[in-house]
Amino acid sequence: MKEHIIAPKRWWFIMPIVFITYSLAYLDRANFSFASAAGINEDLGITKGMSSLLGALFFLGYFFFQIPGAIYAERRSVKKLIFWCLILWGGCASLTGMVSNIAMLALIRFVLGVVEAAVMPAMLIYISNWFTKSERSRANTFLILGNPVTVLWMSVLSGYLIDAFGWREMFIFEGFPAVIWAIAWWFMVQDKPEQAKWMSAEEKTALKEKLQQEQEGIKAVRNYGEAFKTRNVILLCLQYFTWSIGVYGFVLWLPSILRNGTQMGMVEAGWLSAVPYLAATLAMIAVSWASDKLQNRKLFVWPLLLIGALAFLGSYFVGSGNFWLSYALLVIAGGAMYAPYGPFFAIIPEMLPRNVAGGAMALINAMGALGSFLGSWIVGYLNGATGSPAASYIFMGGSLLFAVVLTVIVKPANNKRTAPAHNARHA
Repeated sequence: MKEHIIAPKRWWFIMPIVFITYSLAYLDRANFSFASAAGINEDLGITKGMSSLLGALFFLGYFFFQIPGAIYAERRSVKKLIFWCLILWGGCASLTGMVSNIAMLALIRFVLGVVEAAVMPAMLIYISNWFTKSERSRANTFLILGNPVTVLWMSVLSGYLIDAFGWREMFIFEGFPAVIWAIAWWFMVQDKPEQAKWMSAEEKTALKEKLQQEQEGIKAVRNYGEAFKTRNVILLCLQYFTWSIGVYGFVLWLPSILRNGTQMGMVEAGWLSAVPYLAATLAMIAVSWASDKLQNRKLFVWPLLLIGALAFLGSYFVGSGNFWLSYALLVIAGGAMYAPYGPFFAIIPEMLPRNVAGGAMALINAMGALGSFLGSWIVGYLNGATGSPAASYIFMGGSLLFAVVLTVIVKPANNKRTAPAHNARHA
């Protein structure tokens, strides 16, 4: 009954910071796709096979450092961890514009993955410290909206920067904002609600009691090893692995796929690349609201992934002979792949206690990084080997179909804590 006094100002204080931080992380990982379409391969003598591997190396570094980052964030400080990550990934992003050979580029891409690895699990842990179950899908979505919204404006900006200056200058310019934002982050962020000067004592107490109440009904799990062996965590790891194959194959290679489909310049490719992310942004907001309203997570994950899979396969069957219809189906696929992120990352905090939930989310995200590595590598390889995106569509669509099946067989949490009437009143 105290939920009505829990500070609504949390949304205005926390969400813009969270959104901007993840946006900058996504900017510095996704702009490589524009350099690939703009001539970095020719300038550095990169073969098509090596190009796909370089695009994927980021995710290899990202994979290895997920869990250590989450453990530090959970046990020590999200604030300190993200501060140093912002400085390091901004520096790595700018250095990408100064590389002179393939070895330097490979090293920077891997290191960029390492320093960004902690961002997603740390931010999910941060959100779980500030928002309740009935808010969590929407809060997660505002975080992950940094992904499609960034690619939306980055697609246009990067196209213009490359057209006006070149791919090197694009990397240099787009790395600076993360370093500048690190200073703002340090002065604006507090790790826990009890440290916030902008919340009243009554609001802090109400939020603390609500979060503790939600933990009381969740079955105790002693350690990470026990959590990682649970059926649902294993299934969600496999699910996110196959889902990420589709998502990051799409993100890293969409500009190149579009330019292969029809003759166009980088500015035109930038504008067309932005449209799927506009669809994704709108879909994510609607889906997260509905998921929190109905308190049903799975219902807002697998049907959308199924739509994404069918749209990819439909784009393949339409073929390059009808570019605009094929492109429209890619827009649908992009929107449908992104829409379920908020509900998906609300699943684990409702199944596992706080002492292991962050590590479990990091493990799941790490498997997503491994899927991203595989997806971006294989999609790039297929595009180069076949000279057409058709095989890539089949690969990405098939991976999403596996993700659908795995989501369906995840069992919902059997530890409902509060009465249905109470949940319905505050959903």
